Amino acid sequence: MAFDIDMIKKVYSQMAERVDAARKVVGKPLTLSEKILYSHLWDGNPTKAFARGKDYVDFAPDRIALQDATAQMALLQFMQAGKKKVAVPTTTHCDHLIQAKNGASMDLQSALNTSNEVFNFLESVSNKYGLGFWKPGAGIIHQVVLENYAFPGGMMIGTDSHTVNAGGLGMVAIGVGGADAVDVMAGMAWELKFPKLIGVRLTGKLSGWTAPKDVILRVADILTVKGGTGAIVEYFGPGATSMSCTGKGTICNMGAEIGATTSTFGYDDSMERYLRATDRADVADAANKVKDYLTGDTEVYAHPEQYFDQVIDINLSELGPLLNGPFTPDLSTPVGEEMTKKAKANDWPMKVEWGLIGSCTNSSYEDLSRASSIAQQALDKGLKTKAEFGINPGSEQVRYTADRDGILEVFEKLDAKIFTNACGPCIGQWARYEDPKNAPKNSIVHSFNRNFAKRADGNPNTHAFVASPELTAAIAIAGRLDFNPLTDKLINEDGQEVMLDEPTGWELP
Repeated sequence: MAFDIDMIKKVYSQMAERVDAARKVVGKPLTLSEKILYSHLWDGNPTKAFARGKDYVDFAPDRIALQDATAQMALLQFMQAGKKKVAVPTTTHCDHLIQAKNGASMDLQSALNTSNEVFNFLESVSNKYGLGFWKPGAGIIHQVVLENYAFPGGMMIGTDSHTVNAGGLGMVAIGVGGADAVDVMAGMAWELKFPKLIGVRLTGKLSGWTAPKDVILRVADILTVKGGTGAIVEYFGPGATSMSCTGKGTICNMGAEIGATTSTFGYDDSMERYLRATDRADVADAANKVKDYLTGDTEVYAHPEQYFDQVIDINLSELGPLLNGPFTPDLSTPVGEEMTKKAKANDWPMKVEWGLIGSCTNSSYEDLSRASSIAQQALDKGLKTKAEFGINPGSEQVRYTADRDGILEVFEKLDAKIFTNACGPCIGQWARYEDPKNAPKNSIVHSFNRNFAKRADGNPNTHAFVASPELTAAIAIAGRLDFNPLTDKLINEDGQEVMLDEPTGWELP
């Protein structure tokens, strides 16, 4: 199912009138989040202002995304609704039922053998009721949605907590339970408590070893795992516009880890570039006609304290690479000395056994290219990885372009295992141990989003730390939790001391 340009144009055709009406009833300038919420009311034009964190409101989402683990029950329920077709554009993505073990081709075939009945059921129901179907191996739901369906100013719900990833393309995208999705698929309204608003003002610019991932790792440190509950986090400022669209997606994705309803960014040049690069020039053209409505009002961003319930300031120029964990995504530690102290004090295993890159959070072309620039340096400087190394591309589009451009070959030369374009280790679909309950105490570093006990491999003794893809690659090469790529030297195969240079990469192929 291709994206529905007519649906998108319809959303944009109503936006100005609805947002202008909302401005009148609210009586003040609007944030982007409010513009999207008020322009998606079930009853059409807004006639009253809603109390944040209090009023329950009926909304009309533009589209729905389902993943194979949660879609089964949702589609069984929908089949009982007596409808011939889904009421809004909906897609099903097969990404959760593929276990990572031996590498892409063997693992995919194993999943097809094991879960064939589920995949066939999902495909036949999707075909019957007009849903788009993405077969096993096509990619991870949220990366596929970003590449194909997300659009600035839209509202989407999905039966997965990381649906919020689409905020990187300026949506209000929210993870829901299957029953909520079924209501909307059947043509009914979707109810949500009108969210509070947290503004994050980004100044400065990312450089060197610091990545968009470090922004959300810092936000998690500030807000903790509960600080975003019942709120939309809206990012703005010069630091926001200087970031890539997929970098914004990473930040929004991990908003789920602070309990946020969702996170979003205003429409800007990086989103336009991404839309055009993913064959959606017509969406970019349509968005450009209403772009003032696809970002917060100027007054809001000039004086955010007056319009948000909470404001956080982060200077990207002062932000350094972070490692969050273990066992919680909000325990944040700068690389280097501080990590050394903390690890020793808490008896965290210093030796890192695996570095894992991918999942729906950090599996874009940009992520893989920046990580591969570190891997290429290892090859050039005579280094071998001390930890094992695994890669999950986010989609077939990412895998194909990364393979075509020699990125995957660089990883393979370092003996990295390329897993299927699927969730894999990020959601515990990783056949790492025969007996995970009795597996040894160890540390791993990954660019995923969650790191609670047993999450990746079923082992309660695995200490999982969350980092950017480039830092994950560097630590996999060094094999140590206390490695700081900004200052520390490594000994290569010839016994020489070498240092890793800053990562480089491409925003888009």
